[in-house]
Amino acid sequence: MYPLLFYPIHMERIWGGNKLKVNFARELGDKPIGESWELACHKNGNSIISNGYFKGKSLGDLISDYGQEILGSAIYNDRYNKFPLLVKLIDARDWLSVQVHPNDNYACEFENGELGKTEAWYIIDAIEDARIVYGLKEGISKKDFRACVDKNRIGDCLKELKVKAGDVVYIPAGMVHALGEGILVYEIQQSSDTTYRIYDWDRVDRHGHKRDLHVEKAMDVISFNSKYQDKIRGLRVKEDGGDRTVYIANRYFAVERLITSGSMSLALDGKRFQILTCIDGSGDLVYKKGSIRLNKGSSCLVPASLSEPSLKGNLSVIRSYVPDREKNLIKPLLLKGYLESDLEQIAALFD
Repeated sequence: MYPLLFYPIHMERIWGGNKLKVNFARELGDKPIGESWELACHKNGNSIISNGYFKGKSLGDLISDYGQEILGSAIYNDRYNKFPLLVKLIDARDWLSVQVHPNDNYACEFENGELGKTEAWYIIDAIEDARIVYGLKEGISKKDFRACVDKNRIGDCLKELKVKAGDVVYIPAGMVHALGEGILVYEIQQSSDTTYRIYDWDRVDRHGHKRDLHVEKAMDVISFNSKYQDKIRGLRVKEDGGDRTVYIANRYFAVERLITSGSMSLALDGKRFQILTCIDGSGDLVYKKGSIRLNKGSSCLVPASLSEPSLKGNLSVIRSYVPDREKNLIKPLLLKGYLESDLEQIAALFD
């Protein structure tokens, strides 16, 4: 096995812009590309490997042939043999729809066995005074919300949050949200493509048609009594060769930023894959039998069976994986001298 690179899957969206082209020097023409699926194994997008022996093979086919070597023994088993995560880069020239995602149980029952969709955003770039919709105003009931939707006054219910580059926000299933204009984000999510649009700003496509809304299903899944932490400060940990900031560690994924200034080990436990997306700088992903180059905007799958992976160079990388929170996070932090009080910064996200 070796580190796997992929051809991005670029998707045109009514709200898409040109930040993927400008920030990452991609040849995208003049189409409004809103999403780039960087690493996916879903019926609506299956990543194709772009390097090495497996070049041209889909991630889905590779997992069928080498499931445990790719996913790792902590992830792959007879009951669960699918790739559980999906990584996107999202470029919002205009507001995305006000939307919500279902949880696992609802999606499985009403969306033909689909996973639910819990996700998180790392803000890569944002215009001045950029905003997102982040939940509902305090005290909004289901009855209140439905009345505002029916009267086309949904804005009366929505809570907005200012964001800037470097911010991280967590969006669990059931949370009403919308990405605002002028924002480029890294998104990590469950491997799902189920979104329930509640409001789409009354816009129409080039044919004069409005996009479909899914108000009834949205009303079923919105968490009306939940309270959400606005932004995630994370816990910064000094590592040999750079530093590591832990932002999120829930049952679905962990999200970290790694900033290298030398050589930094990526070793976890040898039982789970890792996803790396370079958001700034460049460097090498080194492993026992070689190395590959990571440039700004590139994403890589590090198979669980890869021996002694490390990052070398000057680069900033978002790392995502399915954690064993005790073994991969709590114990290493305690061994480095971090106290239980420090862990409270991320404990609230251990749902």
